[in-house]
Amino acid sequence: MAEVEAAQLKEEGNRHFQCQDYKAATKSYSQALKLTKDKSLLATLYRNRAACGLKMESYVQAASDASRAIDINSSDIKALYRRCQALEHLGKLDQAFKDVQRCATLEPRNQNFQETLRRLSTSIQEKLRVQFSTDSRVQNMFEILLDQNSDADKLEKAANNLIVLGREEAGAERIFQNNGVALLLQLLDTKRPELVLAAVRTLSGMCSGHRARATAILHAVRIDRICGLMSVENEEMSLAVCNLLQAIIDSLSGEDKREHRGKEEALVLDTKKDLKQITSHLLDMLVSKKVSGQGRDQALNLLNKNVPRKDLTIHDNSRTIYVVDNGLRKILKVVGQVPDLPSCLSLTDNTRMLASILINKLYDDLRCDPERDHFRKICEEYITGKFDPQDMDKNVNAIQTVSGILQGPFDLGNQLLGMKGVMEMMVALCGSEREADQLVAVEALIHASTKLSRATFIITNGVSLLKSIYKTTKNEKIKIRTLVTSDKTILYSVATTLVNCTNSYDVKEVIPELVQLAKFSKQHVPEEHPKDKKDFVDMRVKRLLKAGVISALACMVKADSAILTDQTKELLARVFLALCDNPKDRGTIVAQGGGKALIPLALEGTDVGKVKAAHALAKIAAVSNPDIAFPGERVYEVVRPLVRLLDTQRDGLQNYEALLGLTNLSGRSDKLRQKIFKERALPDIENYMFENHDQLRQAATECMCNMVVNKEVQERFLADGNDRLKLVVLLCGEDDDKVQNAAAGALAMLTAAHKKLCIKMTQVTSQWLEILQRLCLHDQLSVQHRGLVIAYNLLAADAELAKKLVESELLEILTVVGKQEPDEKKAAVVQTARECLIKCMDYGFIKPVS
Repeated sequence: MAEVEAAQLKEEGNRHFQCQDYKAATKSYSQALKLTKDKSLLATLYRNRAACGLKMESYVQAASDASRAIDINSSDIKALYRRCQALEHLGKLDQAFKDVQRCATLEPRNQNFQETLRRLSTSIQEKLRVQFSTDSRVQNMFEILLDQNSDADKLEKAANNLIVLGREEAGAERIFQNNGVALLLQLLDTKRPELVLAAVRTLSGMCSGHRARATAILHAVRIDRICGLMSVENEEMSLAVCNLLQAIIDSLSGEDKREHRGKEEALVLDTKKDLKQITSHLLDMLVSKKVSGQGRDQALNLLNKNVPRKDLTIHDNSRTIYVVDNGLRKILKVVGQVPDLPSCLSLTDNTRMLASILINKLYDDLRCDPERDHFRKICEEYITGKFDPQDMDKNVNAIQTVSGILQGPFDLGNQLLGMKGVMEMMVALCGSEREADQLVAVEALIHASTKLSRATFIITNGVSLLKSIYKTTKNEKIKIRTLVTSDKTILYSVATTLVNCTNSYDVKEVIPELVQLAKFSKQHVPEEHPKDKKDFVDMRVKRLLKAGVISALACMVKADSAILTDQTKELLARVFLALCDNPKDRGTIVAQGGGKALIPLALEGTDVGKVKAAHALAKIAAVSNPDIAFPGERVYEVVRPLVRLLDTQRDGLQNYEALLGLTNLSGRSDKLRQKIFKERALPDIENYMFENHDQLRQAATECMCNMVVNKEVQERFLADGNDRLKLVVLLCGEDDDKVQNAAAGALAMLTAAHKKLCIKMTQVTSQWLEILQRLCLHDQLSVQHRGLVIAYNLLAADAELAKKLVESELLEILTVVGKQEPDEKKAAVVQTARECLIKCMDYGFIKPVS
């Protein structure tokens, strides 16, 4: 009975439909649906109700009903066409196109279907043109930013979208041509941190890789304003402005390796004047009281990176000569700052160390003795000009300057120590009642006493004062320095004491069963002292670091070989390793010169001592900026000790942290990657990529990700008869996100570098396409982006390979990703997917889809 009634209701609905009473028809079809279970009738009712939805412009309901009919019968041509019509009205043109394409396949002579296909194709191309149009996107952002009624969230979102546009060449040029720089200056004037930050980052993107644009922006914004923004306390802002200035410098100096477009080279004939102006303002920032400690650090970082020559085979060191003549005194002023004095400039823990590194780099960049003599004379004049019997603060600044130079170019520091009155002033300051004077004097004496002759002078003239200070002062920083300085012959004893304090002797593993057996046989069982427990040891390490033990250790390492024995070196290496255990302390260790001090310990001494020092180096190299931790050419000396730690005889932690250190180093420059390659580290890194231990495999893969940028490493992947590429492809299919990310990065760079590797990738394993599709659909944006870059590289490499990819499900994945609205986080992902689709269109394999 129910089925008969359902059929009657269907006929009733049809009569209502013919009378154009679509509401009544929908009601009749809905009642019939509740009464029948017949699949054929169900499909007809859903299809008919979809027709009612189209007539009433209820397109969501129409699409839903048509989909239910298609679920019952996938070849229901009427349902397919009605869903196509509904989806077209909903703006889902790509889905509508697929439905009518299916209809045209089922009935190829149907003119209605063919006409709809053509219309949708045209609409999709127009939508793509508008959607991809940079002009449209830039115009939209401008309208929001210029609208005074825009709410704060909308304004901020628009500003952040500008950052994304500024990083694209077309977007950057469109912003520039549409008076965008003036608008960005208005954002800077708002004083709102989030808008100012967005404006700075947009300008940074616009300056990258375009000399003419960078020059125009520099003149529009003005270098004094840029430096003023970099001077603020806000660390994020200061760093962003530093990046902007670096982008400008790279573009003006040609350091940016991106290909310059058009005829812009003819537009900017000479950038030397602008570069000199930037350098001059950075030097002025060093001594300005208006500049924050963060700003001063960023100025020093820019000078460190851009003034000394990166390649000493280049003869032109004019930038260094300019800085020596016009800024060395300013750098010396920073080095000579004493934090406890009221006249001290704003500093961070790293400021003086960065200034010492800059002095060292400038001195190393000089080409001949006359240049070095001129440098020394400026230093001598500055220091002697500070000596004043009437002003103790100036004397303290002078000695602090000598101390800072000794932490930079050591030979120059030793020459300055030979100046009349310098050593005497150091000893005399020890007798001051002010702790600030004592601390500076003792610190300087430590650095000065690394030569036996000067140690003798200190022993003769200053030991009684040092002993007096040690007994009377309550400042632990002073106590530890006086202990090291008083007598260089007790280095071994001091080192032994520090090993005990840090509990850094090798501890044998205690086997519980043997302990129980010993107790049963009434043997003596040594017990751990309560104060050797980790909490107590950590507390002692903190106190030692706070007291400045690293400076003392660094000076002990510099002692003459007659004083510093191999056994003492081993003890010092143990202490350093213990001090480096907590990652949070490693910045302090670097700031006090610990990175430089460890290098000789890792290269000379007992085998145990060298391993301990190398392990400490690995801990520092893993988390620190190598340019600061190991300034100048010293960074290349770090590679060999780290590579030795990859030996399978070393423990897993040493292997792991060595890999982390090498990863950080290999990410800095190709010269370092070349050094790692020449030290024959590649086979060891590859072995750990096979390792079952997740963290070791991850660390090795991340290291390889950086190493594949090197041409010689790429040659190894190109060579026949090895499974290197196969391993990387298979690692892209791992469940571990971090391993996937690193392996995908390596594969992206390899396939971008060589078309042959794109073809080889498809031959090494049958799983390559499935792995690639998984990467392109990954939840993590960084992994997804790398997967899409690989897809683009394969599409660009070979037409046949591109056709194979287009015929797979990858096309649908690219379409889904490419039609998303890009925000700041997804911008790179969406843009890469769109570039893949455009490449497919270029081949003529596909018509555009949204």
